[in-house]
Amino acid sequence: MPDSSRPPGTPPASAATPAPGLLAALRADLVRHPPFAQMTPQAVDFFLASSEQRYYAPGEILIQPTSGEVKEIFFIRQGAVSGVRGMAELSGGAFEYEAGDLFPLSAAMARRAVTATYSAVADTFVLVLPRPAMNELAATSPVFADFISRRIQRFVDLSRRALQIAYASQTVAEQSLETPLGQLLTRAPVTCDRGTPLREALARMQDRRIGSMLVTDAAGAVQGILTRHDVIGRVTLAQVPLDTPIGAVMVQPVHALSVAHTAQDAALLMSRQGIRHLPVTREGTLVGLVSERDLFALQRLSLKQVSSAIRGAADVPSLVLVAQDIRRLARNLVSQGVQARQLTALVSHLNDVLTQRLLEIEAQARGIALDSLCWVALGSEGRGEQTVATDQDNAIVLGDDSDDAQRQAALAFGRAVNLALERCGYPLCRGGVMAGEAACCLSRSQWRQRFARWIEQGAPEDLLQASIFFDLRPLAGNAGLAEGLREEVLAQARVTPRFLKQLALNALSHAAPLNWHGGLDTDERGTLDLKLQGTALFVDAARIYALAQGVAATGTRQRLEAAGAALGAPPAEYEAWVGSFEFLQMLRLRGQLEAAGAAGNRVTVADLNDIDRRILKESFRVARQLQQRLRLDYDR
Repeated sequence: MPDSSRPPGTPPASAATPAPGLLAALRADLVRHPPFAQMTPQAVDFFLASSEQRYYAPGEILIQPTSGEVKEIFFIRQGAVSGVRGMAELSGGAFEYEAGDLFPLSAAMARRAVTATYSAVADTFVLVLPRPAMNELAATSPVFADFISRRIQRFVDLSRRALQIAYASQTVAEQSLETPLGQLLTRAPVTCDRGTPLREALARMQDRRIGSMLVTDAAGAVQGILTRHDVIGRVTLAQVPLDTPIGAVMVQPVHALSVAHTAQDAALLMSRQGIRHLPVTREGTLVGLVSERDLFALQRLSLKQVSSAIRGAADVPSLVLVAQDIRRLARNLVSQGVQARQLTALVSHLNDVLTQRLLEIEAQARGIALDSLCWVALGSEGRGEQTVATDQDNAIVLGDDSDDAQRQAALAFGRAVNLALERCGYPLCRGGVMAGEAACCLSRSQWRQRFARWIEQGAPEDLLQASIFFDLRPLAGNAGLAEGLREEVLAQARVTPRFLKQLALNALSHAAPLNWHGGLDTDERGTLDLKLQGTALFVDAARIYALAQGVAATGTRQRLEAAGAALGAPPAEYEAWVGSFEFLQMLRLRGQLEAAGAAGNRVTVADLNDIDRRILKESFRVARQLQQRLRLDYDR
């Protein structure tokens, strides 16, 4: 029970400087948490020697606004503390600190009173450090100083470093010679039957830019192989006519391995037999080809290599296989410590390259002239923020002179591309925001009218689509059909306060998953949706403020930075918005990589390490503060 015999915020009777016998145990408590885990032993001992240990009963107040200027900070050894700002308790605006947390850092550094009332929600033991000692420690320990001034960014950095270490070991294992051959297949095999004329087989090799041609029977069993190296001795020097069937000069029998064999098995067989190409089979049927170059590439998967493979893909089955390399590269980049914004930009770029190649393949197959339309990317792809398991958001813009027959052809083309993208690992949009849907395949003037209707008199159900379309970006085809369209509707939205308010109210209908005392509010399975309950909160707020402030950028990070500065927010505030958004993005990426490309947006809180769980809660707290700003600006 609270001690009502003393003013709130004053030390309780149980306060005491830690006895020498407790120092070892206290030190063990501290070094489990940042920043103490990264500080020198001398700095940790200074913190302990300068601290006072206190106990607070459930409901007892540690500090509140009426306590005056903050003169000490608290480190929670055991228990939890909830902070409530004014009426925030009624609106779900509380936040929670748990074991390992330091607070109230900002108020202590600014030498001001706190803006919330902090109360123990359980039996709570804390170490209390006076502000003069805090300043002295910050002056001698760069790690401590950096942490208290950049708390959320430091958590993000620590989380990324831990993630890098974890994925580095996985990447080495995945790129080792123990990798099953089935995981190395990045393209569909190019084959012909034994009666194919040499002229045709060699022309196909030249067109496909491949070094070998496999000869198979009707059942897909390998009968022979002809490589570029073989052509010199078996065709050119032997002066074999190009009308000769390939079966007459092919190398046989062919050494092959199954998908279950490893890269090491392939390397040994190539070395023993003096060969550079090895067919891979599944239950006797050819499914791919592994080359000596593929084995070397295990250790050097690169952006150029993956993009070149995509651009060189001849058909949809080849793209389906190459798309797997995007996930492999993403995992490699995580192991190298690449940050979320860089990683999502690279993934989005490769997804663009894949989509562009797929559009070329399908357009050629259907006799569609790509310059007669513009394929636009929407949503996360339009913002350049795609993860490795992102669904589709795309549309087609046609010329105003297109007739119904051209629109039907474009619609069928869009459906074919949508289905092919699904085969490549990009799920169909549940909301139907895809080029193969009639509502998303319109002429330029029809798009302009649709935007105008949304802005001027849009119903609530229109708002979701409107927000997705505000992130549009021309991807392929005639970019001139979409140029200026986005700028026109942005200008119209800026001068329509009612529309901005509708967007804001729609965004505020989804709250950060924090419970009444500020802890993580999970579902019955102990999980959270990192997209709908996390990144979407920042994306929506960034889009609204970008519209209102005339920010032309489409990326969430750029929007938050530009809008934050335009709103007059302190840099530390909008840097926290960015840091929280990018942490949530990285957590989504990690889940998707661990789920082998599945949705991966849900996270089980109990599976998170201490740092990730803490920054997750901090990120949701920052999201809630951003939403509170949005509410003050638009919900009145």
